[in-house]
Amino acid sequence: MTLELKSLEILHEALSVLETGFDSLPEFAPEVDVDALRSALMEAAEKMRDNQPFPHPLYIGQMIKPPHSIARLAYMLSLWINPNNHALDGGRCSSAMEKEAVAEIAKMFEWSTFLGHLCGGGTMANLEALWISKRLSRGGAIVASDQAHYTHRRVCEVLDIPFESVPCDSAARMNVNALEKRLEQGNVGTVVASMGTTATGSVDPLVRILQLQETYGFRIHADAAYGGYFTLADNLLPETRAAYDHLSEVDSIAVDPHKHGLQPYGCGCILFKDPAVGKFYKHDSPYTYFSSQDLHLGEISLECSRPGSAAVALWTTQKLFPLTRGGRFAGDLAKCRSAALRLYDLLTTDGRFMTALPPELDIVIWAPRAPRASEASRLCEAIFDAAEARGLYMAKANMPKSLLVHHRPDLEWDQEHVTCLRSCLMKPEHLEWMDRIWDALDVATTEVMS
Repeated sequence: MTLELKSLEILHEALSVLETGFDSLPEFAPEVDVDALRSALMEAAEKMRDNQPFPHPLYIGQMIKPPHSIARLAYMLSLWINPNNHALDGGRCSSAMEKEAVAEIAKMFEWSTFLGHLCGGGTMANLEALWISKRLSRGGAIVASDQAHYTHRRVCEVLDIPFESVPCDSAARMNVNALEKRLEQGNVGTVVASMGTTATGSVDPLVRILQLQETYGFRIHADAAYGGYFTLADNLLPETRAAYDHLSEVDSIAVDPHKHGLQPYGCGCILFKDPAVGKFYKHDSPYTYFSSQDLHLGEISLECSRPGSAAVALWTTQKLFPLTRGGRFAGDLAKCRSAALRLYDLLTTDGRFMTALPPELDIVIWAPRAPRASEASRLCEAIFDAAEARGLYMAKANMPKSLLVHHRPDLEWDQEHVTCLRSCLMKPEHLEWMDRIWDALDVATTEVMS
């Protein structure tokens, strides 16, 4: 693997431009012990080699997408200032960049009036959304599907909110009939709609959930941490497209730029449709909000100190790749989904594999064909190891019988789950590398199953 280094040539030029902004100050250059720096950095580089090759197209495992070169450069550039986007005193320019960047994300969901900000990631974004839900619907339970991210249950424990899950259908989407039965019992404050579940990338049937909202009056929070950007893709299934087309009607949205938004960790975003929820964030700070009458981002976020560098990187990335349908960014998302569809097609035509859920976004789940659930799981583990030995890196997921029995009625269920192979095709390059990905998987499978 060759790391991308050529773009580093631009960083020195950009730093020279940044430095001219402080020409009026007396000369000051901190002393640097270059030899000591080199020694420590080389040691860190040696330790960092103990990683899987996340940037390489043969890594098709977890939800780890390398930041784009422009995001890395902009983040590094800002670190010479190290702005803090809590108050304008600590990050005047980067706060403005955050507001602009967040507005572009909100525009992607057709919101021009909203309240929103960046945060550490999807967990924090979901926490803020459910915290607001608690303030607005005191005592009301949070309901999500049993395939929703586990963070919702944990966040509800932190916030002391009742949490309940409802089952999914055979496509790993929230079962709306089960949801309605729970709604009939009353005391539901918020329903979480997953726009791309972590395990399978399935998208909950938002249109039908919105119809239930008209009757039962709950809030809807869209957990689009993984799948939010796919609203720009032009190759979604009609039902999935319909769900994204109605995202503007929900009450809050969580989306993670550090997943499909090309950003380094941690960069999450929370958006509220009604700016009036800002009143719940109101607090006094006797020493940070005096420099300007303009909005300090700390006044609308639960986190205090936050990295202005994340905002600089996101703003710069969105300047290079605007969040518009038909653009380069949207086209790359479509390639990710096309890569997933291509892998799924190869798997379904190969008798050695069992497939269940066609990919809605860019996540594929499959297992080796076997008569029993336990045997399929054992073969999965063996193929996983054999593939990694040949440079193909995948992930695994334990999928419950309730999701798979409809698709595999011939399987003997001697245990309540199947350990499946799972791949997140998050890089557009995965499409052109699919033949090599398949060749490596084929060799590993043949070795294990022959």
